[in-house]
Amino acid sequence: MNASPEKVNRGSFVKNPDFNKKILVVDDESAILQTLRFNLERSGYTVVTATDGRTAIGIAQREQPDLIILDIMLPVLDGIEACKEIRKFSTVPIIMLTAKDQEIDKVLALELGADDYVTKPFALHEFLARVKARLRRQNASQLAHDEALELGDIALDPSRQSLKVAGQPVALAPKEFALLRVLMENHGRVVTRQTLLDKVWGYDFEGEQQTVSVHIRWLREKIERDSRNPRHIITVRSRGYMFKE
Repeated sequence: MNASPEKVNRGSFVKNPDFNKKILVVDDESAILQTLRFNLERSGYTVVTATDGRTAIGIAQREQPDLIILDIMLPVLDGIEACKEIRKFSTVPIIMLTAKDQEIDKVLALELGADDYVTKPFALHEFLARVKARLRRQNASQLAHDEALELGDIALDPSRQSLKVAGQPVALAPKEFALLRVLMENHGRVVTRQTLLDKVWGYDFEGEQQTVSVHIRWLREKIERDSRNPRHIITVRSRGYMFKE
């Protein structure tokens, strides 16, 4: 992306329904940082910035943004490690900025808890659309009913982001928690891999369905007595997965 802030989005200002949302943008390239800040603020968002991963973690804790835009290649602490640290205390949506040749890093970032990624160079209208979609999805998630789910020896409490198996607390990564929640809400019914991708990673996620299989394996290792012979998360061949009590 090489457009300067002065040359992009000169159309009339349209009030954004998410105007009160705060976004943390993290990039060590000044031109990109200023361009994104200019356009996000012009779209009605409040923007805070950082130029390295370590500073980004501190700002995320202090400012509690509604969304984080996080470049992978950062000084002091790279975006992958920063994402990992942020996920220890926050479920805030994270969109990673990646280069075309960082395919492995993209997969790793998503596995560590990033929600989406945008590949450089990118069109500003696409970037802003991703931001809007991710915030809308977050709003819908927050408005969803957070009633606790208890099936067999599995007790999931969305409001507290907590899980107990046979009365013992079990720590889950954000994506694992969301995945288990969807399966439990649809217990006794087959949920396809594509449906899980849409509900957990978002309809605009461009990753592979293998991502679901990997997270299902991690989830089984944490909640099943024998992950090789699962009693709760059942694979329905050629269709998807089903949660059983």
